[in-house]
Amino acid sequence: MRPTVLAVMLALALPVVAPAKTPGTPKTPAYVTTAINDPARDSDRKDDEHRHMVEIMAFSQVKPGQNVLELVPGGGYWTRVFSGIVGPTGHVYTIWPKEMMEHIAKPYATWTALAATPHYANVSVSGQSIAPLDAPARKVDLVFTVQNYHDFHDVLDPAGVATLDKQVYDALKPGGLFVVIDHVAPAGSGLAATNTTHRIDPAVVRKEIEAAGFVFDGESGLLGNPADPHDKLVFDPAIRGHTDQFIYRFRKPAK
Repeated sequence: MRPTVLAVMLALALPVVAPAKTPGTPKTPAYVTTAINDPARDSDRKDDEHRHMVEIMAFSQVKPGQNVLELVPGGGYWTRVFSGIVGPTGHVYTIWPKEMMEHIAKPYATWTALAATPHYANVSVSGQSIAPLDAPARKVDLVFTVQNYHDFHDVLDPAGVATLDKQVYDALKPGGLFVVIDHVAPAGSGLAATNTTHRIDPAVVRKEIEAAGFVFDGESGLLGNPADPHDKLVFDPAIRGHTDQFIYRFRKPAK
């Protein structure tokens, strides 16, 4: 028997093994890509990879036409993308607490001017007390805050933070999301680091927000850094921009 014939017969006798499949990477929606590539945020784009903009937008589940409430948006890094994603049929409400105004006066003035331009017609700016929170009349789909939750404990007493969490809950539609990102403090440290190293124990955040009626809906390690010793000031040059951060998502139960 010729070798070629023998090879064919052996091949037919062996079981067919399908090639291994590589898990697919979800495609980034066009509306996210368009928002990220907006020329108005050219200076932001250099930070998108290490701040995981695309992935955090996916984690936050924000979509065109939705209403977003952003607590203390700072320089507007996230706001600009939210504005582009929700588009003209959605809205981004930015809340600037009067209790923190001495630290945020400059970005507040900047955003007040930007929100008056046609490009950001779907962004509103509100300087107000944070507890009680004067939430928008219409219910929102997402409440989002980055590196601010620990500060709430420095300007409010525990009852005030509990009131804020409950008002965030009330501001959301049934099924709406509350996404919190902040710097990790040592486990078991509670609130001890909020006004020293500007960190917070993630367990405290989860306990407080769940107490307002939220259901824990997931977490992400995108901004995690196991090399962070958790005892340095977040502004320390040795760790600034590379702190270990938790990303928590809470859901208001659908009714």
